[in-house]
Amino acid sequence: MTSTTNLSTGLTAGHRERLMSVAREVSVDTGTRIFEEGRRADRFWIVRTGTVALDLRVPGRRAAVVESLGHGELIGWSWHFPPHVWHLGAEAMSPVRAWEFDAEAVRAMCAREPEFGRAIADWVGRVVAHRLHASRVRLLDLYAPYGSGSRM
Repeated sequence: MTSTTNLSTGLTAGHRERLMSVAREVSVDTGTRIFEEGRRADRFWIVRTGTVALDLRVPGRRAAVVESLGHGELIGWSWHFPPHVWHLGAEAMSPVRAWEFDAEAVRAMCAREPEFGRAIADWVGRVVAHRLHASRVRLLDLYAPYGSGSRM
């Protein structure tokens, strides 16, 4: 992805450095559920290597994969907005190495440093808008009689 939802293009170098100062490295095995829709969102991740599938529960059907995430992409945005509950689920589709962040610590940094907070809010907002659009298109492709009609 080359859009502004990727960490390298979504935040300035200074804001990336500030965010990365509280990162910790984690590894996730293939098939591991990273989080479940409806549960408490108390952390988030940025993919270093591997692929993560975001999915959405669909009543009466299997969960629908709405997007795959790779290097530099944010896993999870629900941590940023009350009530801090996951809106999607996530599963490692390959071995994943990621940076993990404590959501409460990052929210506290945002509150203490308004410029940093605005940058994070703007970045996360762009991610939310992108994921909402991707979810809509994917669900229409899967379940609407004539697909999404998207020409993208």
